[in-house]
Amino acid sequence: MRFSRRVALVGVLVFVVIFSLLTIAIWWVQRPVQVDLGPQQQVKTLNPKAGVHTRLDNEVEPWKIKRTLEMVREMGAPWIVEYFPWAFSEPVKGRYDWEHADLVINHANRQGLEMIARLGYVPEWARPPGTTSTHLESDQFADFAEYAAAFAERYRDRVHYIIIWNEPNLSLEWGYRPVDPEAYVELLRQTATAIRTVNPDVTILAGALAPTVGDPTGELGMSDLDFLQAMYDAGAAPYFDALAVHSYGLTYPPDDPPDPEVVNFRRVELIRQVMEANGDGDKDIHITEAGWNDHPRWTRAVRPAQRIRYTLRAYEMALDWPWLKSLSFWAFRYPWLERNLRDYYTFVTPDFDPKAIYLDVQDALVSGESD
Repeated sequence: MRFSRRVALVGVLVFVVIFSLLTIAIWWVQRPVQVDLGPQQQVKTLNPKAGVHTRLDNEVEPWKIKRTLEMVREMGAPWIVEYFPWAFSEPVKGRYDWEHADLVINHANRQGLEMIARLGYVPEWARPPGTTSTHLESDQFADFAEYAAAFAERYRDRVHYIIIWNEPNLSLEWGYRPVDPEAYVELLRQTATAIRTVNPDVTILAGALAPTVGDPTGELGMSDLDFLQAMYDAGAAPYFDALAVHSYGLTYPPDDPPDPEVVNFRRVELIRQVMEANGDGDKDIHITEAGWNDHPRWTRAVRPAQRIRYTLRAYEMALDWPWLKSLSFWAFRYPWLERNLRDYYTFVTPDFDPKAIYLDVQDALVSGESD
């Protein structure tokens, strides 16, 4: 009996050792391979306002992060907008994990890109059970402000622009609750105060307002124009240095005139009027999402050739707006196919094959040539 037990024990130990070695081997093979930052680069461009939204928050392989940012630089876009989810950097209250953020920011900096960092996405510990990642109660505003301040302090020499939240004038971005401009201003106030305490030189962007005329019931959201005015009425002006807005063209050409009842590219001019009416004409606007979609079956899409022409024209128009600091199109690339209409906003495939729009934009931004 003792011999049998010893044999069984030895067998278990051998199994444990072999299993452990296999686990280590698999981890070693699959671990992300670090990629050298390489020499400092500089963006060569004819348009200092041109940018793209890169969406690297779900990209885990360092070489793909580097290649994405290289291709942005090679396209001639000096600006990027990147998303840094709060839940990724602070999965447990008070315990920060900056590994992925470090990777993205260091590579972007080395490629010579100016980054606008978008902060949001509430971790589970900071919201009620059963709520979505955009649900943030006022009791947790201070937690978000603390995270934003930690981010601003860590990257004070590399990130000079920070957006506070995303599309707060839409219900789905406010935790599927009725939108609340006054509450958003309070979030902005607490966050801006915390950031400025540790990094007074950073440019704080409010809004990232969604272009919408709202809906009669208010259940889906509020017009960006009305929401911005409500922000001013609630005393928002001292707490932001510039305004982030989204400016999608849908089926309309970029030159179509602005109309309060229409969502088109020049709707941003109406946003500008609200700012000036409230004495905020000295602040810049950053368009942090924009673009046209060329899905073959979406009723709000355009043809691929139209998308290229409209994009090139929008970049040109940005140069004529002295109050516009940057124009970033959605979205440069996704880590994998979304298999829906979102794929038809991109400039580059997941495998880094440049689409026609990438090549034409590159010609226009780098060499000044366009069809």
